Order: sequence, then C-alpha cells, then structure tokens
Amino acid sequence: MTVAVLDIDGVVADVRHRLRHLEGRPKDWGGFFGAAADDTALPEGVALAGELAQQHEVAWLTGRPEWLRVVTTRWLEQHGLASGELFLRGNGDRRPARLYKLGVLRRLSSRQIVAFVDDDAEVIEAAKQAGYPAVLADWMPRAPSLHEAQERLGRT
Repeated sequence: MTVAVLDIDGVVADVRHRLRHLEGRPKDWGGFFGAAADDTALPEGVALAGELAQQHEVAWLTGRPEWLRVVTTRWLEQHGLASGELFLRGNGDRRPARLYKLGVLRRLSSRQIVAFVDDDAEVIEAAKQAGYPAVLADWMPRAPSLHEAQERLGRT
C-alpha cells in the first residue's frame, strides 16, 4: 500500500488571512485557529493532492491541534480533497514541527511513503535526512510569524 502524506496549512489551505493573529504579543491563538474554517484553497496544492490521490492513498499531516479535527475534516471535504487519515498535533504538544511530523512519518513507515509535501523547509530537510521522499510546497510565500509558530513555538 502506497501513501502520499500532505500538510494542510500552506500546502492546500491559504492561512495568510489568519497570520495577523500571530503578529502581536501576546499571540491570539484562539483567533488564529478559530479562523481556520475560512481558509481559501491553494490551487497548486489542491491540484497536486488530486494527482497523488489518483494513484495513492492520501494521509493528511498537520500541526493544527487535535481540537480542530471537525473543522479540518469539513474543510477538506468542502474543497473536494481526498479523505484519508488525518494526523493532528496533540492539544498539549509543543514540539517543533520538524520533530512532531517526523514522529508521525515514522509511525507510517509500515507503508510505502511515496511523497511527503510540506511548506516548512526545516520539516522537509529533516524528512529528507530521515530518508523520506519530501517535496517543499513553495507556492505560498511563508511569513516569519508562521515559521515562528511552527518551529519555535510548536503550535501549528
């Protein structure tokens, strides 16, 4: 069984409208995550997900917290994205994205991972070093506030 693993935010979901919640101090995590249902789809990511779903099972690996499972599932369905396993970060998990996501990839290693797509260069580098076929999603400009949230704060 082959599986393609895709991130959501910055790969298929455009989060730029939510970043204003992360730019001040203190960060408004409730506002940031609360607006996730309003994300627009990124055409490049949706097209890639569709292509991969034609030949492989799709699994979604996101740094979003577990409490967003229903919102995230509905969002994927509303945008016609393949259903598949959905891995969300435990509500108290604050590890950097590269550590959290590499742990999930290792759990999936009983299957043949044919692609791992993420918008975080540090996550992609860690995945490549671990031997996974990783591709950087570079179609959405990455804001410093998103990088800080993913890698320093371990929140998305």
